[in-house]
Amino acid sequence: MSDFEVCQIPCLQDNYGYLIHHPKSGQTACIDTPETQPILTALQTRGWDLTYIWNTHHHHDHAGNNEEIKAQTGCTIIGPAGEADKIPAIDKAVDDGDAITLGDMLVQIFNVGGHTLGHIAYYIPEAHLAFVGDSLFALGCGRIFEGTPQQMWQSLQKLNALPDGTKIYCAHEYTQANATFAITIEPDNIDLQKRVQAISEARTQGQPTIPTEIALERATNPFLRPHSAAIRAHLNMTAASDVEVFAAIRRQKDNF
Repeated sequence: MSDFEVCQIPCLQDNYGYLIHHPKSGQTACIDTPETQPILTALQTRGWDLTYIWNTHHHHDHAGNNEEIKAQTGCTIIGPAGEADKIPAIDKAVDDGDAITLGDMLVQIFNVGGHTLGHIAYYIPEAHLAFVGDSLFALGCGRIFEGTPQQMWQSLQKLNALPDGTKIYCAHEYTQANATFAITIEPDNIDLQKRVQAISEARTQGQPTIPTEIALERATNPFLRPHSAAIRAHLNMTAASDVEVFAAIRRQKDNF
């Protein structure tokens, strides 16, 4: 039996909820709570008891069903220290550099603020995966609602530094729309061209595009590529800093 199992649960219009289960200990964590019944049904179907909710940030489609699910399961809720006053029924607050466990698996906490000020991600080195909420998306990144471009850029660099092969579980199926934008920023990127086609085929067949993988994002996601000479030339920003180019890309996406 594997050391962990991940269950990906479509919720609402385009959200994903996740369960990660550690068979040896029997512990299960739910990453964010976009919708109650699909999560409870997934637990019941698999015969898993919920140990934890891990919240990434305070938005309603990520923490809005905490209390209902906690009442049904008796789980412990872990969430971002910087937003603890906004996380319903939180039991434990964590921040950058902290670590928690699921069974005997270490879970590292990264502060990836920018989308919201205290947003966190959960990285499990042994499992080669990260749950990143609305910080990094497949071919995109979260809209900067509360932070600054500098903060968001620094946050993305923490995820960008993860080893090749790390699976990235983000919280929304935004990839096709992100692809439509990304190709306008770096139209001659062959890897991106191939990926746009693959995404279109997957979505036509009703298949998810998540999880993604960090090396693939490094090669194709414009929000991780402000160093690209082609992107800089396209934006007429050859002498700008990486964060200035990143901010320009984010502004264009906001108005796309």
